[in-house]
Amino acid sequence: TVSNNMKKTTKILIIFIFCTNYFLFAQNKLRETEKLKTTAKVWGFLKYYHPQVAEGKYEWDKQLFEILPKVKEASTKEQLSIVYVNWINALGNIKKCNTCKKKSNKEYFNKNFNLNWIKNSNIFSNELIKQLKYIIENRHQGNNNYISKDFESGSYKFTNELIHKDFNWKNKNLRLLTLFRYWNKIEYFFPYKYQTDTNWDDVLNRMIPKFLEPSSEVDFHLAMLELVVSIDDSHGYLRTKFTKKYFGNNFIPAGVKIINNKAVVNWFYSDSLSKINDLKIGDAITKINDVPINSIYKVKQKYAQGSNPNVKKAFFTHYSIFNGATDSVKIEYSRNNYLETKTIGRYPLKHFDFKKPEVEDFKIIESNIGYVNLGKIKVNDVPKMMDSLINTKAIIFDIRNYPKGTLYSIAKYISSKKNDFYKKIYPDLNYPGKYIWGKGNQCGENGELKYKGKVVLLVNELTQSHAEFTTMCLQTGDNVTTIGSQTSGADGNIIRFNMVGGYNTAISGLGIFYPDGTETQRKGVKIDIEIKPTIKGIKEGKDEVLEKAIKFIKS
Repeated sequence: TVSNNMKKTTKILIIFIFCTNYFLFAQNKLRETEKLKTTAKVWGFLKYYHPQVAEGKYEWDKQLFEILPKVKEASTKEQLSIVYVNWINALGNIKKCNTCKKKSNKEYFNKNFNLNWIKNSNIFSNELIKQLKYIIENRHQGNNNYISKDFESGSYKFTNELIHKDFNWKNKNLRLLTLFRYWNKIEYFFPYKYQTDTNWDDVLNRMIPKFLEPSSEVDFHLAMLELVVSIDDSHGYLRTKFTKKYFGNNFIPAGVKIINNKAVVNWFYSDSLSKINDLKIGDAITKINDVPINSIYKVKQKYAQGSNPNVKKAFFTHYSIFNGATDSVKIEYSRNNYLETKTIGRYPLKHFDFKKPEVEDFKIIESNIGYVNLGKIKVNDVPKMMDSLINTKAIIFDIRNYPKGTLYSIAKYISSKKNDFYKKIYPDLNYPGKYIWGKGNQCGENGELKYKGKVVLLVNELTQSHAEFTTMCLQTGDNVTTIGSQTSGADGNIIRFNMVGGYNTAISGLGIFYPDGTETQRKGVKIDIEIKPTIKGIKEGKDEVLEKAIKFIKS
């Protein structure tokens, strides 16, 4: 009996040890997404930090393709760390960097900086962590093969990246390269990474499975689009023939604006086609093919680019909400308080002229108030314009457009002193991920105020980039009020580059802030009096923002 009990106990003990070891092994086994996430980070880190790699001594895309099979074979933390350690050792010795240890007198902006992942002992061995820390302490300095200063724009540009013209979406290595390369560009050189709705690490987690196993070429292109949209930047764009195919190349002949979850017709792309389809200004479309507008947006908003919800919806309505592959679409709409349904035509863009009513460069409107369309005025026109409007009681500068570089010329008339109107951050190319605070330009002129009337600036979601920059400059005038609604929130210059395969995209380059450090990216410029168009106003053909400005001036 004792012998039988001992046998049972031994058997139970063996089973317990086996189960425990199996559980510990299973716990220690790394998931594929986790391994690829780590590889993306190590590959990008070495690209910009390792002296020999940053100097371009290796075919870095090829290095990724060679390391991926080894990463796939590694099952545990220890095995994966050995793969990385051997990889780094093969890149050559790193000399001590004396300048890296010197204390900088620069003022740093560090909200984007994050290298804490290299200390993750749950993934990396102590030897690897030590190796990565050494690279940081003796990182590359000076000219980088993959990024350099762009002296024309005062910013930077990405360089020496292989486009891979023979790109085949079925090639898993090229798909992962697409993700890894873009993710690391944003990780180290996007000034507004800290503002994205989704943590940038979490974006990598979410996107790896979509790049790893897309079900079709269209799905792969949608994954690229979703990745670009994830930076929440109105300068970020991606349009390929496959994304166009997904959304469709036929459009209704009218432009719309989203108000209270309704798509309100506010102008015609083609007067004749809009008339044929009985579309009228102020028609409030509530459903498309029996689906509410807001429901469509919720499903597809991951593909809507833009810095804030207002811009995302504006972009979405133009490119994604009404278009499709068929030549017609069913709509439900409200007109004169009656809800109706009908089918309207959809057409290729070549059938539209997109002409809006002509607006004068500048003029005097009611009550001796000047009006200036900054989208049309050129620098050489400014003296003549200001001479014509110098005796008005007020000037309204409409910046719901894209100005033509007139900000400094106009500021001399409306300011009695030089003013700082922005400060900036730019990347420290010797310490990727860190940004340096820089002083911006001044606008205005010291001396007697030339224009003594009120100045009103009109803005909305179309006020983007240089338009926002222009607004910030003119806001420093002596007697300026800004009226309208949230602007695009994409300030700073544009950095354009190609994704793998040659697909064009862009990001905001420099970080732009008000002199007091107030952010403009995503938030937009400061507004004194907020007003938005209404369905009633659009239907009646009113410019409610302009009317508000006139009323404010008169009061």
